Amino acid sequence: MDLSLLSALNEERAARGATILVTDMASGEQRLVLKRSDFSADPLHDELVRRFRSGKSGMIETDAGNMFLTVSVPPPRLVIIGAVHISQALAPMAEIAGFDVTIIDPRTAFATEERFPKETLIAEWPEDVLKDAPLDAFTAVAAVTHDPKIDDLPLQEALKAGCFYVGALGSRKTHAKRVERFLEAGIPQADIDRIDAPIGLDIGAASPAEIAVAVLGKVIAALRKEPETA
Repeated sequence: MDLSLLSALNEERAARGATILVTDMASGEQRLVLKRSDFSADPLHDELVRRFRSGKSGMIETDAGNMFLTVSVPPPRLVIIGAVHISQALAPMAEIAGFDVTIIDPRTAFATEERFPKETLIAEWPEDVLKDAPLDAFTAVAAVTHDPKIDDLPLQEALKAGCFYVGALGSRKTHAKRVERFLEAGIPQADIDRIDAPIGLDIGAASPAEIAVAVLGKVIAALRKEPETA
């Protein structure tokens, strides 16, 4: 591989960026496509989009010959705001599904190792945590404290960072009040509309464990499925 390509690839990996190395199997020529770049005019655009979403490398046939796409995407993260009963069920399920999980809750009565013995648990305010561990496009955020003092800022940061999933616990009435607060804070309506609220798949979930299943299902769908078009 050309040293400049290798340098660019390593730089993106360090920044949790996604790349696809396109190799012409006949000539050996290579080029690097960055997910954060504008590749809308790329002749392989549709295939690149699918590969970024699936994370799978492979050979494809094109009019220009066979190309091998080497896909490099960071491991998906799930940041759970709130060390609540839902989180106790959601965290281990998400880890089994391949997510790096972090739970953030400043309330030390909830955020204890006894309740979360194996998960990454941070008993600090989200705004303090996110200064050192910023969100990104390969991160999902699920806010489940039902407390705007804790939930609002990480939700807003998730929208600004382009997180692939942003969900919030609460009724439609609760979310309507949240929308009002976010509009007053200058968050565009189009961004606010990305919030999945009430959170999770509509499967009639009632218990914390069922709600956790509904949330994880929605997170996986957001990561793997192409957005539905009207």
